Amino acid sequence: MFELILGGARSGKSRLAERLASEAGLAVTYIATSQSLDGEMHARIEGHRARRPVEWGLVEEPVALARVLHEHAAADRCLLVDCLTLWLTNLLLLDDSDALPRERDALLDCVEHLPGRVIMVSNETGLGVVPMGELSRRYVDEAGTLHQALAARAGRVAFCIAGLPMVLKGEPF
Repeated sequence: MFELILGGARSGKSRLAERLASEAGLAVTYIATSQSLDGEMHARIEGHRARRPVEWGLVEEPVALARVLHEHAAADRCLLVDCLTLWLTNLLLLDDSDALPRERDALLDCVEHLPGRVIMVSNETGLGVVPMGELSRRYVDEAGTLHQALAARAGRVAFCIAGLPMVLKGEPF
């Protein structure tokens, strides 16, 4: 089953995903897309690491998400991807203009066909004002398009706010 969990910054989406993964009764592999490029991001990454059970596997992959999903998905495994918007940012900042469509299409092509359970976390960025700057607007547009495409493929979609999940599609928690 593929699940998508959306929410704003500090909304509780990662904690929800981690709880669901823990309760799945499967071996868990955490797929981290962030990169420790500055002190603030390093602190966020360390906070996530400290919360995770020590027995969970970890794969750090900022770009080739579909490849990693194919390599690690199994009927007896839960993959937790955190987070898609950091992955999208990594792709937008590459000097390869073909990377985003190539990697996005690879993700969309594979996500419904992966064995086991897959939980993906992403920031909902389209609830505020239209940002200034071409790159920021492209980011919001690309994130919204990606979320819509993934939500159409997901068995369950949830939105978190203030630590409270709302199921938008699929079975309640």
